[in-house]
Amino acid sequence: MAAKLLINFGIRKFCCKFARQIEISSDNAEQNMGFEKEQIDLPILHMVGEEADKLQLECYVIGGWVRDLVLHRPSKDIDIVVVGSGISLAEAVAQRLGKGTHLSVFKTYGTAQVKHKDMELEFVGARRESYRHESRNPIVENGTLEEDQNRRDFTINALAICLNKERYGELLDPFDGIGDIERRIIRTPLDPDITFSDDPLRMMRAIRFATQLDFDIYPETYDAIRRNRERIAIITKERIADELNKIMMSSCPSKGWLLLDGTGLLPLIFPELAALKGVETKDGRGHKDVFYHTLQVLDNVARLQSEKSDETGGLWLRWAALLHDIGKPKSKAWDEQSGWTFRNHNYIGAKMVPRIFKKMKLPQNEKMDYVVKLVDLHMRPINLIEDTVTDSAVRRLLFEAGDDIDDLMLLCDADITSRNQQKVQRFHTNYELVRRKMVELEERDRVRNFQPPVKGDEIMQLLHLEPCSLVGELKSAIKDAILDGVIRNDYDEALAYLYKLAKERSLI
Repeated sequence: MAAKLLINFGIRKFCCKFARQIEISSDNAEQNMGFEKEQIDLPILHMVGEEADKLQLECYVIGGWVRDLVLHRPSKDIDIVVVGSGISLAEAVAQRLGKGTHLSVFKTYGTAQVKHKDMELEFVGARRESYRHESRNPIVENGTLEEDQNRRDFTINALAICLNKERYGELLDPFDGIGDIERRIIRTPLDPDITFSDDPLRMMRAIRFATQLDFDIYPETYDAIRRNRERIAIITKERIADELNKIMMSSCPSKGWLLLDGTGLLPLIFPELAALKGVETKDGRGHKDVFYHTLQVLDNVARLQSEKSDETGGLWLRWAALLHDIGKPKSKAWDEQSGWTFRNHNYIGAKMVPRIFKKMKLPQNEKMDYVVKLVDLHMRPINLIEDTVTDSAVRRLLFEAGDDIDDLMLLCDADITSRNQQKVQRFHTNYELVRRKMVELEERDRVRNFQPPVKGDEIMQLLHLEPCSLVGELKSAIKDAILDGVIRNDYDEALAYLYKLAKERSLI
């Protein structure tokens, strides 16, 4: 009989089939889940087991590597738990591996790391943990393997495989982690309220794993996240941002944001995004729910990046997608003729991005500048295709977007979410027209990232001017003349135009 898991979060109709009904045949599960002994017949693991035997220590590979082994996902980072001193085993392994091996020891935490070629092994002694209410940092004591597995965040991460020679390859699965992988669920080994209250970051990790693996969260686990959501306040913004970035880089990032919303975490960690939710109606006229539209755009960007082998802006293009309409709540207004309007929401949103990045501990550098630029410019191509596509407008877009023009156009493609297929087709067709004109004008005028052919210091020298605002005005006038097609992006034409301007202003 088929095993069924049905979790209804009320948003099943969303584009990535979020919170779908899972139905797995027990027969198929037995064929597809688990692992063969040959899969762990690796020289590096045998060698770790041999060194452990010499030291008379029990050792196990545990956690994510075992989970990914069962899921047939590639993984190079191996966590080794030792009943005893993990550092002692790491030192022995590093010495055995010899040249080219890097050993890092962290005595405070009782852990060590061994890097060898493209392999990374983390060693830690088995431990038990206790927590104080005001901190997620545990009080750590030496423990048994069972106690170590008890402290793991989820059943699928509590799987352990023995590496000692006599028991090599033996799987220890005290919480039916294999079964949860078959059922595709995220579940805590022990009481989820204690698990999440002790370390609230695990709530973010539950959502991140559910998103990355396309699993569902077990109902009791999900409800415990809702009950303990306020505990997220003790987690640093940096740790939250790290989990959010992993959610963003999954194949269907909207699932993670929907889970954050459903569990009540979203308004606590990102109130500006939560503010996009809802539809207001007046005189029978409503607007689209900006929150769900935003998530659809985000998924569209992820899909388009996948089709392009992720040669585009990666993580930060996805952040631009998430934030492209962030200014709409502040710009929303009612117009008797037009209905609901969001004028200048791109400009308002671009101004909000630095504050959001600073508060959320996201980068305050060129990555943020890139997101600001795309949020600010994301309406420009749409405005182009709705008007006559003039050479001047395309030149200005190329100039302002610079090397990010391809990412901007991908974002704009992803922003087409209308249910009217004729409208969608018309937009895509017009975008292709804009793209062809971009190629044509770039080949002819070279306006992407260009600087006026006549520099500021040359203007001062030719017209005998001291540094002043007039020099900038003349330089901008030359730039505008090139972008408007009055002159070509050519030194001689620019120089002639400068002298023309100078005569008009009685400078010569």
